[in-house]
Amino acid sequence: MLSSQGNNAIIYLSYAFLLATGLFLAFKFARKDNFLSSNGTQSTIPLALNFIASGCGILTTYAQIANISGLHGLLVYTICGALPLIAFGVVGPIIRKKCPDGFILSEWVRQRFGVVTSLYLSLFTGLTMFLYMIAELSAVRSALEVITGLNGLPMIIVECVVTTLYTSVGGFRISFITDNFQGALVLLLIIICAAGMGSNIKIDTSKIGESGLLKENKLGWQLIYILFVAIGTNAFFLNSFWLRTFSSKSDRTLRYSTLCAAAVIFIITTLVGVPGFLAVWSGDLTIGDENGYNAFFILLAKMPNWVLAFVLIFIVSLSTASFDSLQSAMVSTISNDIFRNKLKMIYIRGLVVLIIVPVIVLAIKVADDVLQIYLIADLVSSAIIPILFLGLSDRFFWFLRGLDIMVGGLGALVAVFVFGTIYYGSAKEGGKLLLVSNGLYNSEDWGPFGAFVIAPFGGILLALISVALRGAVSFVYCKITGKPFTTFDRPEVVEELSDDSNYGSIKKDDTDPDAV
Repeated sequence: MLSSQGNNAIIYLSYAFLLATGLFLAFKFARKDNFLSSNGTQSTIPLALNFIASGCGILTTYAQIANISGLHGLLVYTICGALPLIAFGVVGPIIRKKCPDGFILSEWVRQRFGVVTSLYLSLFTGLTMFLYMIAELSAVRSALEVITGLNGLPMIIVECVVTTLYTSVGGFRISFITDNFQGALVLLLIIICAAGMGSNIKIDTSKIGESGLLKENKLGWQLIYILFVAIGTNAFFLNSFWLRTFSSKSDRTLRYSTLCAAAVIFIITTLVGVPGFLAVWSGDLTIGDENGYNAFFILLAKMPNWVLAFVLIFIVSLSTASFDSLQSAMVSTISNDIFRNKLKMIYIRGLVVLIIVPVIVLAIKVADDVLQIYLIADLVSSAIIPILFLGLSDRFFWFLRGLDIMVGGLGALVAVFVFGTIYYGSAKEGGKLLLVSNGLYNSEDWGPFGAFVIAPFGGILLALISVALRGAVSFVYCKITGKPFTTFDRPEVVEELSDDSNYGSIKKDDTDPDAV
C-alpha cells in the first residue's frame, strides 16, 4: 500500500481537480435549455462513450459472479450486461417517434397511459436510481478502503459534495461531458490493470483444473434466464440511459452508438470479472469467498505503487462521473414528472441533496453486497417493464390502459411474495425473496429463478386478467344503461415517424397503406 498521506493526497486532489473542471465546464457550456436534457445534439462517438461509462460497481459485481460461478457465469453476466444497450437502439427510436418532445420514459407513459401511471413509473424509477446511488457509493467506498486501508466515509461525502456542486450549475449537459471522459478512462484503466496483473500475479496452474471454474455449471445455466430478464428490464428504469437515448442526433446514430458500446462493454466487463477466479488460482480467495466481490482490489494490492496511484485516480473519476449521471437523472425525473418543470431548480436540487443523506447512510451501514442491491431493482423492473412495453404496439395491445399496467406490475410483486411463501413454507422467507436476500449463489435454491419467472409472466397475465375484468364490468354497465360498448374499440392512431436525418418528425394518417 501507499502511505496514508500519499493515498489522501491522491484521492482528495483528484476530487479537487474534478470539482474545478466540472465547474469550469458548467460555466462554459451549460445553458437553461440543456440543463435537464440535450435532445438531438450528440453524435455517435460521444454517445457511445456515454453508454460505455460505468461506475465502480462493475469492478465488484462481475468479479463476484466469476468467483461463484466461474467462466460460465461470468460470460452469461457480461453478455446480458451488453444486450440491453442494443435494446436501446431498437426500442429508443420507437419511443422517440411516439414522444418526440420527451426526454425520459415516463413522458411517453404519461402520453400513452395517463398521469397516474406515469407517476407510478416515476416512483419505481426513482427507487431504482436511489438503489443505484447506494450501490455506487458502496462500491467506491469498498474499493478505496481495500486499496488504501483508510475510512471510506469522508471520501464518499466529498464525492457527493463535488458532484452536487458542479451538476447544480451545469445539469445534464455537464454530466454528459464528464461521462465522455469516464468512458475513455475505463479503457485506459483496463489496459493498465491487465498489464500490471499479467506481470505481477503468480498463478498456481495446478489449481486451474481442480477448481472447476472453467467448466459449465447449473448456476451458470440458471443465470442465462435470470440475468437476461433482470438486467434487460432494469436498464429501462435508468433515466440516465433515456436522457442519452433522446440526446442522439438521429436513430441511425443511436443504433451505431449502442452497438459499439455493447461490444466494448462486453470486453470490459469480462476483463474486470476475470480476477474473480484469478484470485482463486493465486491462492488469495476460495471459490464462493465472502470477499469475492473484492477480488479485483485484492489482486490490485500486489501491483507496484505507481499502478495503485493511477487506479486510485481512475476509481475516483469513474465513480464521480457515474454518480453525477444518477444525480442529474434524478433531478430531471423529479422536475419533469412531479412538478412538470415549473418548480425552481434550486428547490429540486435541495430535494436531491436530502435524498443523498440516506444514500450515504445506507451505503455505509447496510450495503455490503452491491450485487444484492442491483438484484432488488432487477426484480422490480422485471415485474413492471414487460407489460409496460406491450403498450408500444398500437396494433396488438391498443386495449391496455394504465389500470391494467399497474395491476400487472404490482400484482406480479405480490405473486412473487406468495410464491416465496409457498416455496419456502414461510411468509418471512417470502418477504426475503422480494429482497433477493439469499442472492443467486445457491444453485440448489430455485427460489430466485422462480421469482424472475413469475415477475414478468405473472405481470403480463395479471394485466390481461385486469383487461378482461374491466371489459366485463363495462359490458354489464353498458347493458344496464343502454350506452354503446366501446371499451375495446381501436382508437384512431396518428403515428409519429422520425426523419432519420434529424430529430424532427412528420405525421402520417393511419389510412395510408405505408403507415407503420
